[in-house]
Amino acid sequence: MKVFGFMGVLGAALAFLIMSYTPPPQEFQGKAVYFAKSTMELGRWGARMSEAQKKEVQARLKNRLEKSYVLNFNREASVFYEEDKLDAMSGATDSWGKNFARGKQYKNVKENSLVQSQEFYGKKFLVEDELYRIDWKMGEESKQIGQYMCFKAMATIPYEELKWFDFSWGELRNRERAKDSTGNAGGEPEVEMILVEAWYTPQIPVSHGPAEFYGLPGLILEVSAGQTVMLCSEVVMNPAEKIKIEAPDKGKSITKMDYKATIIEKMQEMRDNRGRRRSR
Repeated sequence: MKVFGFMGVLGAALAFLIMSYTPPPQEFQGKAVYFAKSTMELGRWGARMSEAQKKEVQARLKNRLEKSYVLNFNREASVFYEEDKLDAMSGATDSWGKNFARGKQYKNVKENSLVQSQEFYGKKFLVEDELYRIDWKMGEESKQIGQYMCFKAMATIPYEELKWFDFSWGELRNRERAKDSTGNAGGEPEVEMILVEAWYTPQIPVSHGPAEFYGLPGLILEVSAGQTVMLCSEVVMNPAEKIKIEAPDKGKSITKMDYKATIIEKMQEMRDNRGRRRSR
């Protein structure tokens, strides 16, 4: 009797534990794949080119104008990076463009933090800064993207907040024009603003998006900014293989604007050195 009594108590205890046990919730994770396509303004240079020459230039620069990206995310953070591919014309990586390409980007919307790895002519930088606060204007328009119902939002964002890792000779000329008459750095060039159109889905309730875009009540599946459009082509929720969502940690720590200033200073130095060699 004592044995059966003990077993009965044990069985009741085990039944209680089984009934009261709640398995830990599965960590919410997802992966989104984006295709980005940019157009190129040829300006006055392009006006002197034939249509065949324009097509040839576009073909040679395809590796810079068409890119694929991956966004891994959980509820609080995301990692955004470019998928490597070979140059369409030469079969090699685009070494010049790589110096001004977007590195692996970590965003934490809960902590309002950005950590991005950048490499510039062989030197590694770790860009650490706050996320730029985007003032989204919510719209009423909707459309279907794949299996998700999406809603429109608009914002106007400074160019430098979207392209702080990039460089153009035209931008350098604009900065030089903004110098005062004494030759010292004076006024800043006029702030260029970019109109952004985003489409987000509340069906995936996270505030993430590709590149610098975030802060909407749902995952951003499509975004147009300036001459670039990013469109999500695939979403995988809670993949079987757990995703690592961690900030990069190698490189010299620097802010976004200090990194931009470093690039401009180096490119100006390279231009001036080339000019001196030609004048000899």
